[in-house]
Amino acid sequence: MNTIFDGFYKGKTIFITGHTGFQGSWLSLWLVLLGANVVGYSLPPLTSPSLFDSLKIKKSITSQISDINNKDKLFSVMSKHKPDIVIHLAAQSLVRKSYDTPLETFSTNVLGTANLLESVRDVPSVKSCLIMTSDKAYENKEWDYAYRENDPMGGHDPYSASKGASELIVSSYRRSFFNQKNSPGIASIRAGNVIGGGDWSEDRLIPDCIRSLQLNKKITLRNPKSIRPWQYVLESLSGLLLIGSKLNKNSPQLGRAWNIGPMSASDVSVQSVVKNIIKKWGSGTINIKQNNLHESKYLRLDSSNISNILKWKPTYSIEQSITETVNWYLNYNHNDKSIHDYTVSQIEDYVSKAKKSKHVWVKN
Repeated sequence: MNTIFDGFYKGKTIFITGHTGFQGSWLSLWLVLLGANVVGYSLPPLTSPSLFDSLKIKKSITSQISDINNKDKLFSVMSKHKPDIVIHLAAQSLVRKSYDTPLETFSTNVLGTANLLESVRDVPSVKSCLIMTSDKAYENKEWDYAYRENDPMGGHDPYSASKGASELIVSSYRRSFFNQKNSPGIASIRAGNVIGGGDWSEDRLIPDCIRSLQLNKKITLRNPKSIRPWQYVLESLSGLLLIGSKLNKNSPQLGRAWNIGPMSASDVSVQSVVKNIIKKWGSGTINIKQNNLHESKYLRLDSSNISNILKWKPTYSIEQSITETVNWYLNYNHNDKSIHDYTVSQIEDYVSKAKKSKHVWVKN
């Protein structure tokens, strides 16, 4: 396992914000398997159950429970551990919640990103920094068009606007403070709608479906015809880790924004995803409910740059992504296997499939 990505992460100290979240937990586990020394900085898990607690990741990493808005604490922890790489995942990540807590959303997602970059400026050990934003950072025109990295930032709802704003901050810091030859490489990642086992967030499609199925309740859909770029959690993370393995002081051209999206066939409707989930679960019904809050109807990502420049490509189809996701929750429900061991096996299966497909990051 620790030879993939050219063995780059073995022995490296990786500082992850948001390590207690859904993607942060998957990333922390994968980096541990890659032989990295992981230092996490985050609020406590926001859900119960949580993937972070279920995987017992705390035993394998250094975990600091703190707020990204506490600039002094953030710098203190980062400078103490002298990381080689910083990966920023900490965020208020829910569209509907952002309508209820707009100031919290902007504070965490915008000022939190600035706080993070300030610490990176002042910690000389850092060689590169990857910042996860969102596909929703784009000014959505509601057209059948895959957004490219040079399309305008925007955002109707506070969450989307905060992600567009954080991209502008990253761009400003890169050009203002990380523009020297030996400056750390700074890249932002705009991933699609990430799915996978262990997501228990409120007002998010997959966990909402699973909760309804567990209770034998109808699955309520607000926007059944909305199109999204659905992708398995390890897809976005493999792209991020590939960029991280190449991004350093000697590769300034890689310090830029990157889309990481699925193959176009995975851009399907919410209703199509839910019908597939029901089929794999073995039961379930759908209830359509009018949505009174604005959410984009059409959203696609163009991943040509990461495909052409770094030769990254998706590993799983939408069907396989849903299968892996549903199987995780079924295993969790039935206690068929230690959830830690089962999650590790899903990472191993993903790597094996990528290797069979001769993907660039598993060539060794």
